[in-house]
Amino acid sequence: MSRKAISLAALAALCVTGLAACGGENDDSKATKKGGATQVAVSMVSGSDGDACELDTDSVAAGPVTFTVKNESAAGLTEVELMDGQKILGEKENLAPGLAEATFTLTLGGGDYEIYCPGATQERVPFKVTGEAAAEPTGDAAELLASGSKDYTTYVRTQIDSMVVGVENLQKAVDSGDLAKAQQAYADARPFYEKIESDVEGFVMDGFDPTDNKGNLDYLIDMRASNLDEAVGWSGFHAVERDLFQAKKITAQTKKYAADLVTNVTKLAEVGKSLEFKPEDLANGAAALLEEVQSGKITGEEEAYSHIDLVDFANNVEGAQQAYAALRPGLEKVDAELVKTIDARFTAVTDDLEGYKDTKSLGGYRPYTAELKASDGKKLSATVQSLQDVLGRLAEKAATA
Repeated sequence: MSRKAISLAALAALCVTGLAACGGENDDSKATKKGGATQVAVSMVSGSDGDACELDTDSVAAGPVTFTVKNESAAGLTEVELMDGQKILGEKENLAPGLAEATFTLTLGGGDYEIYCPGATQERVPFKVTGEAAAEPTGDAAELLASGSKDYTTYVRTQIDSMVVGVENLQKAVDSGDLAKAQQAYADARPFYEKIESDVEGFVMDGFDPTDNKGNLDYLIDMRASNLDEAVGWSGFHAVERDLFQAKKITAQTKKYAADLVTNVTKLAEVGKSLEFKPEDLANGAAALLEEVQSGKITGEEEAYSHIDLVDFANNVEGAQQAYAALRPGLEKVDAELVKTIDARFTAVTDDLEGYKDTKSLGGYRPYTAELKASDGKKLSATVQSLQDVLGRLAEKAATA
């Protein structure tokens, strides 16, 4: 097959003319198959119009599909997601130029999807899957909610596994002594925990009393300076952050912090293998992530040294949105009007965040400085509060469906 590069901008233009131009039944021949899976190549490139993601085909047949993502030269792009409405079906992050290609495979039913490349000149492009459409959710509300909760478990495990890779990369960068590289690796590793922290913050290692922070994985991984337990001391992300961004130097202690972080995140991954969630757990978790935004990110307390609070903010919101998306088919049967309201308020929050994106900054968002907090903090808080208010009603709906 001759490889045909399709830029996002070109795809957007084609799709204006109609669905057939976005990919139809006849476009299946453009895609190759390998090991039973249709292959789709996504290349991140830098051009005269800015950074772009280019696909070798915009249409495939329903079935197993492998996306292979390679960042050739786009310094402003690090992430690719396959979206089905609000739901992230698959993603790859931390894709800096020159790194080895990364893949993810999904079994897709017929329908209209989007390839999302945050920071690209054209961030979203339609992606068509032809053939038999995935079956619409059936069953009563409780059955749909339970099914969504099971799917969400896979999402959480995927984030934990990616976090293991992220902190291993952070440790390697710290051990190399390269401060700038370590700062970048810190920002790259943070999103995974922020998406799922409400799901994993209660884990205590075997043999420890639940009140003993020595066995509390959330304490050991994510404790901030403001809440230190003097009997346990400090470790985890923010101890590393202080050295990299305040002291701006890497010491033997920094290397120990990074090594301990890998150890504790690896323990979290082991615990994560047994994770199970009830629908109300997802609802409570989504609300808790929004509370995290209010209590730690808008205040600027979470990332006191690196000032990447807006990165954490965006990932708290994304985690809440994924929990909600898993519940959404069941919730539509319970309270369709509430679903419309929540959809609209998620859109308001994510639209607000768009204005703070900056591909030249660590993590892809503007630094949350004292000046930005003073000028924009109240506005951001009000938008999040509006969403938080309605998300708080989900748990009861989910538990009583």
